[in-house]
Amino acid sequence: MEKPLISFILTYYNLPVQMLCECIDSIMALSLRPVEREIIVVDDGSETSPMNDLLTYGGNIIYVRQENKGLSEARNTGIQMARGEYLQFVDGDDLLVQTAYEHCIDLVRLGHPEMVVFRFTRTGGEDKTYQDQEIQSGADYMRNHNIRGTACGYLFQRAILGNLRFTPGILHEDEEFTPQLLLRAESISVTDAEAYLYRQRSGSIITDSHVRQKLRRLNDARGIISRLNIMADRSPAADRTALQRRIAQLTMDYLYNVIRQTRSRHYLDRKIEGLRREGLFPLPDRNYTTKYTWFRRLTNSQAGRAILLRIIPHLSNP
Repeated sequence: MEKPLISFILTYYNLPVQMLCECIDSIMALSLRPVEREIIVVDDGSETSPMNDLLTYGGNIIYVRQENKGLSEARNTGIQMARGEYLQFVDGDDLLVQTAYEHCIDLVRLGHPEMVVFRFTRTGGEDKTYQDQEIQSGADYMRNHNIRGTACGYLFQRAILGNLRFTPGILHEDEEFTPQLLLRAESISVTDAEAYLYRQRSGSIITDSHVRQKLRRLNDARGIISRLNIMADRSPAADRTALQRRIAQLTMDYLYNVIRQTRSRHYLDRKIEGLRREGLFPLPDRNYTTKYTWFRRLTNSQAGRAILLRIIPHLSNP
């Protein structure tokens, strides 16, 4: 059998079936020939299988149902099954934007980079002349930019994965996976094409407001920061610098969410002390972004933290 150009790995768990079908339709609308695409739907043990609704797709999709193990395991199953030269993760309730994603496919066909980095949209994107950066390495890109954590924002060659997989049983699994993936890419093409339509639903993992779920998200994020920090210490200098920027950004986001989710001065001080013991606090004195610079300065003093505790809980979601 001819090797597909792209394997699309769709993860599904207790979603409206109509949304899953719309997701599949957005992929099938692309100009890829059937032999050039592979659509793998991984059902992570949904209460009701969508199989009957997927019968109309026939041989255009591969459907696999497994015991509920979480998003990491579902994606790892998709990786194991995929035959394509490139992989694209898609959450089952999202869509690919046809014109913009076609541009990403063109970049793959013409330049054959190991990875294409594109943008997200919440409104459907717009037709325009896309601006692409010169080919660069993933490490170079990470040293100079804040990256998008979600793995769905990257079209990448399967070959660069090696033994890299998602860590089972945690939330924020993308934040650990994505920087490691970028560091493995020697050639990436970055475009401003808004190729992925993100449709956030109430009741999803991200929007679950239960107290225990909030604390679990915070604890999992903290664990990822520690593991990436250990990895940075063991990395070559170029990779270390790239990872340090990402770790600083994740640490800032973590402290922001500690304030937002707990509103507790005592809890914040405790978490800061834990970061300090690992050499992760104070935040590095780098001019990464204006927001980072101000947040770093404010968290360095008790008075600044008091200001953040008064302001952040009343801000809308970033």
